Amino acid sequence: MNNRWSLVIPVKTLVAAKTRLAAAAGPLRSRLAVAVACDTVSAALACPPVARVIVVTADPAAAGPLAALGADVVHDPDRGLNTALRTGAAHAVRLAPGDAVGALQADLPALRPAELAIVLAAAADFDQAFLPDALDVGTTFYGVRPGVPFTPGFGGESRARHLAAGAKELCPDGVESVRRDVDTPGDLRAAIALGLGRHTAAVVAELGFSPAEG
Repeated sequence: MNNRWSLVIPVKTLVAAKTRLAAAAGPLRSRLAVAVACDTVSAALACPPVARVIVVTADPAAAGPLAALGADVVHDPDRGLNTALRTGAAHAVRLAPGDAVGALQADLPALRPAELAIVLAAAADFDQAFLPDALDVGTTFYGVRPGVPFTPGFGGESRARHLAAGAKELCPDGVESVRRDVDTPGDLRAAIALGLGRHTAAVVAELGFSPAEG
C-alpha cells in the first residue's frame, strides 16, 4: 500500500498567532510564531513518508520563510481553520491523488521526524484517524487514506469531535513531540524539555525563557 503523505499545515496571520504567549514573548511573539511554524514544517519535510508539505496562510511574513524551507504555500481564504485545511487538502489531492492527506498543527516546535513517521504509519491502517494533543482535549494530527473524504474538526475540544465523526484515535508510544503543541508558557516549557527545533531555540534563547520559569 502507498504510504506517501501530503501534509497540510495551517499558519495563522501573525497578529492573531500565539496570543496566550504574549506576556512571555513580548515583542518577539510574531518571530516566535514564525520560528515554531518553521520547525514544524522542517521536521515534517524531513519525515520519509511525507512527500510534500502544503502550508495554508494569508500572511506573507510567514509564507516567505516557509516557502524557502520547501513548503508549497497556498492562500488561506480566511473562513476558519477547517476551511483552510480543506483548501490545502484539495490542493494536495490535485497534486497527488494517490497519496494520503493529513492535517498537522503548525505549533509543534519539538517535532521529531521519526516520531511523526510512527504516527503516519499508524494512521495508514485506517480510513480516517487522528492523534490527540498532550492534554487529550485537542488534536494535533488528522489524516485520511487516498480517496476518503477529508473532514477535519479542529478547534477547541476536537478530540471528542473527531471521535464522534468516526475517526480512529491513535495511541502509539513514543510520539510525545507530535502531541506537544504550544499555546501557553507552560506548553513552551514542556516543549523546551523535549528539545526545540533550531528556529524556535534561537528565539527562546533571546527571550531567556527556560523550563524552570513560571
